[in-house]
Amino acid sequence: MPGLTIGDAVPNLEVETTKGKYKLHDYFADGWTILFSHPGDFTPVCTTELGMMAAYAGQFSEKGAKLLGLSCDDIASHNEWIKDVEAYSGGHKVTYPIIADPKREIIKKLNMVDPDEKSSNGQNLPSRALHIVGPDKVVKLSFLYPASTGRNMDEVLRVLDSLQMASKHKVATPVNWKPNEKVVISPSVNNDQAKEMFPQGFETTDLPSKKGYLRFTK
Repeated sequence: MPGLTIGDAVPNLEVETTKGKYKLHDYFADGWTILFSHPGDFTPVCTTELGMMAAYAGQFSEKGAKLLGLSCDDIASHNEWIKDVEAYSGGHKVTYPIIADPKREIIKKLNMVDPDEKSSNGQNLPSRALHIVGPDKVVKLSFLYPASTGRNMDEVLRVLDSLQMASKHKVATPVNWKPNEKVVISPSVNNDQAKEMFPQGFETTDLPSKKGYLRFTK
């Protein structure tokens, strides 16, 4: 399937949104962006997701991340749908733009096409996809869900924290990691370098191989 995956630069497409027209790179600027697609307006799972994105918008903003939605319907449909979303979400306002893609052109270029779900007239629908785009306009992480499964916004926050930490320090986050828990030091950092980079110290897990590669630090 054509389109984006981790490590790809996002093309500088011009898009029409509920907040006006943008070139994607202008919208991204030099920050982090969460770009997420939905199979269609006025659909149940999507309505819950957009509402939760609205509820979490402040937390994403605190981490320097913008939100940008996409659905294949037109702007008029989006604006009517937003009324439902805000009502369902308990009054949280949809302050982020939603891209319109009635010709299904953008979803193909952004790798957001569901291979199975089709509209009543046989057109491909967007998948429930999400790309986290870094300040360099490159995709750092992608989630791809079937239309039947809603996303977990706490997980989106968690992986954003992980990506931002990894971009600043030579660390990675272990299984089930949460913010403020220990991280692991990259294998590319030797012990002498680790002592300089992590003056707070680190601990090496004793494993049967005795290779000393599993090092934790705060």
